[in-house]
Amino acid sequence: MTEPQSALDRSDSRVRHDEGIGGAIRGFIDRVRSGDLGMLPVIVGLILIATVFWSLNPVFLAPNNLANLLFDAAAVGCISLGIVCVLMLGEIDLSVGSMSGLASAILGVFWVKMGLPVALAILVALAAGAFMGFVYATLLNRFGMPSFVSTLSGLLAMLGLQLYLLGSTGSINLPYASPLVKFGQIYVMPAWFSYLLAVLPGAVILWLGLDRMRRRRAVNLSNPGGLSVLLAQAGVLTAILLGAVYYLNQGRGIPWMFGLFVLLVVIMNYALTRTKWGRAMFAVGGNREAARRSGINVNRIRISAFMLCSTLAALGGTLAASRLASSSQQAGTGDVNLNAIAAAVIGGTSLFGGRGSAWSALLGIIVIQSISNGLTLLNLSSSLRYMITGAVLAIAVIVDSLARQSRASHGRA
Repeated sequence: MTEPQSALDRSDSRVRHDEGIGGAIRGFIDRVRSGDLGMLPVIVGLILIATVFWSLNPVFLAPNNLANLLFDAAAVGCISLGIVCVLMLGEIDLSVGSMSGLASAILGVFWVKMGLPVALAILVALAAGAFMGFVYATLLNRFGMPSFVSTLSGLLAMLGLQLYLLGSTGSINLPYASPLVKFGQIYVMPAWFSYLLAVLPGAVILWLGLDRMRRRRAVNLSNPGGLSVLLAQAGVLTAILLGAVYYLNQGRGIPWMFGLFVLLVVIMNYALTRTKWGRAMFAVGGNREAARRSGINVNRIRISAFMLCSTLAALGGTLAASRLASSSQQAGTGDVNLNAIAAAVIGGTSLFGGRGSAWSALLGIIVIQSISNGLTLLNLSSSLRYMITGAVLAIAVIVDSLARQSRASHGRA
């Protein structure tokens, strides 16, 4: 009698994987050759950027400068995390900058002018963001209005509302001694806590990997890479994180604000990779009609993505206000939109939909903030920052397009 598929012998070529570190390396090379680059381009780019700026000015890699870089990256990073959600659906939100500026204005008006508790003011700002996201999704679902048009309209409307709320003064100073402002400018993690967090990812990888190996062994399937690869992954990641934490603790340490951003990235990554909602996001972004035919509520997925995007933009605006200790007409303007969208794309999220990761926002914003920080240290004009960021964005889109073509030619699109 033929054995069932789930009980195939582990020597069967259909279920066998190359084991050991050598096999894992060969598998990685095969994936790269087939166009599945993952986050390799942005990691290589980040190393090159750090090397160039460090060679021109060693202060770039000084612990205190890196801490400031992390402080500055958190606000726009939160906005970029929301952009990842809509890009995965093949949509766009051009109003995230204005949404963050409006949230900053709401915070200043409700907290400082009206005297409401800061927590309530933040909740009102987040609720405004969720409402705008719902409006965008409704315009798309009910009337077929392209997200490019609806969010561009929202950009202009929210910019006007921001100016109206701030009034003739144009800015509202936040109490400098308040915990919110200290959170955005001063508060850093205790050294012992930062070391504990550095060990945690490796421990989680090891635990999940061992559990996956146990379950595969129970149905007589081979384990890709084997135990040696799992131990190497957990060990290398832990060593890198411990080294980074030790180095940062030689200066100011790791900002709590950046820790909040990383926590949101971890939660979003879990939602995208481990939940039914996350699988539906990838399905709708890959092929909307096929997702609809398979029973996925496409309209509901769109609503969730746009609401998350606008809510995270509002949170980013709140963090930016705490960083600057003010709500002003300049909040959310300038290059905020550019940096948020560019960070998601540079980090590896595809403009074509269906491919992306929450880690894209983290890596992408560090790349952009590194460029900005490095050029500032060199006393170069901001015009160069715009040109260099634009060039990096163009290169990222070109790499994404070429990788997409390569995946298609190898049958992995």
